[in-house]
This record gives sequence, structure tokens and C-alpha cells, in this order.
Amino acid sequence: MPSYGISLLSGGLDSTTVTALAKGKTDHLTALTFHYGQSHSKEVDCAAAVARFIDVEQELMDISFLGKVAWYSALTNPERFPVPEDQDAAKMGNSVPITYVPLRNTIFLSLAAAYLESQALHAIEIEGVAPTDLQAHIYMAPNAIDYSGYPDCRPEFFEKMGESLGYGSKLWTEYHIPLQIEIPIIEMSKADIVRLGIEINAPLELTWSCYQGGKVPCARCDSCILRANGFRDSGYPDPALSV
Repeated sequence: MPSYGISLLSGGLDSTTVTALAKGKTDHLTALTFHYGQSHSKEVDCAAAVARFIDVEQELMDISFLGKVAWYSALTNPERFPVPEDQDAAKMGNSVPITYVPLRNTIFLSLAAAYLESQALHAIEIEGVAPTDLQAHIYMAPNAIDYSGYPDCRPEFFEKMGESLGYGSKLWTEYHIPLQIEIPIIEMSKADIVRLGIEINAPLELTWSCYQGGKVPCARCDSCILRANGFRDSGYPDPALSV
């Protein structure tokens, strides 16, 4: 049964681990990376290196208009809204921080679904693949345990998005093939994500998690703190710090 998949690859620890996991589960996998108007391209550059290492086809899409639409965020408008630093990890997730990009994952999932549906419909209607033999998966790397409190990283969001994408797609309404959203690390601790990445040989040394775009991670933003705690609790050193 041929499976088609899209993995949303940002170049960070979580999405790199999930993309490596998806590679082993999908016949035709494409890594989709977005430049959405974030304040630096460091993570996007890392995504390209990760895709080459994993040996997966990558599509880099410029959707920088999103930075103008979703302007109320420290990630798209750091001049007006500075990235918070030195936050208490135990209090992260209690409220939605300024690093939240409005409806980012809604837009990312919609674009990924459109790309995946195009692949699947082409396979069915042009290549002659039987609809009963085809599967379509969108792999994404949200986490609702060690996270910053983004509402679009919660399990209920992905459940509802999956339903909406189905109702709006030809793949489901005509061929009864669901666009399955796969979120394998949603309930894993950051330490467990690190352990999984190492177990499946994901290139964690190539990843970038920092909200800043310097030569080395700032070690002060929420993402750096969560990453550092994850590696500490996993018992492994962060390989990206020794590259």
C-alpha cells in the first residue's frame, strides 16, 4: 500500500526527529520548510542540511507574507516585541507568550495538506494508483509537555484540523482517503524526544532551536532553555554545541 507523506521540517530538534521517524514509515516523503518572515534564516539553513543528511526531498517555500499578516509576535516582529529571556521553565505553558505566531500552524497545515493532496490525486488520477491502496500522512512535531504554551500545539487543535481538512478535500470527499495528521511526539518530554532522536540516528548536531539567529545559541530564550533541559535530563550532551 503506497504511502505519501509531508513532514514539516523547520530545522529544529523536534521536527528533525519527526522527519527522521517519518522517513522510515513513508514510501514517498517530502520535507516541507517554510520561510515565513521569521527574523532570521538560521533554522531554515539547518533544515536544508538535515534534509540532505536524512536523504529526503525538500521543498523550501517562501511565505514571508505571513510575517506581515501575523505581525504580533516576537518571532516575526522582534524590533517591536523582544524575545523574552531567562524565563522559568516550570512556568512555561501557563500562558501564551509573545513568541506565539498567530495561527501559524493552521496555515502550515493547510499548505502541507494542499501539497500532499496534489501528490495523492496525481497518483490516483494520472498514475493509476488504486484509491484503496493509498495512504496520505502529514507529519508534524508539536509538543504539549515541555513547550511554551502555544494553543496550536495542543492535541485538540490537531484533531479539529484533521476533521476540517477532510471536509474540504477531494481526497476525502470523493475517494474517502483521510489526510492523516501524525503528531508522534505530542505527549513526549523533551528528554524523551532527545532519546528518540539519538535512537533513530536523527542528525541532532545539525539542528537549531534558538529564537535568535547568532553564530551560537543564546541560551536564554524559551526554546534554548527547554532544549538544554531536555538534553540534561536525557543524559546526553547536546551535539550541536560541539559542532
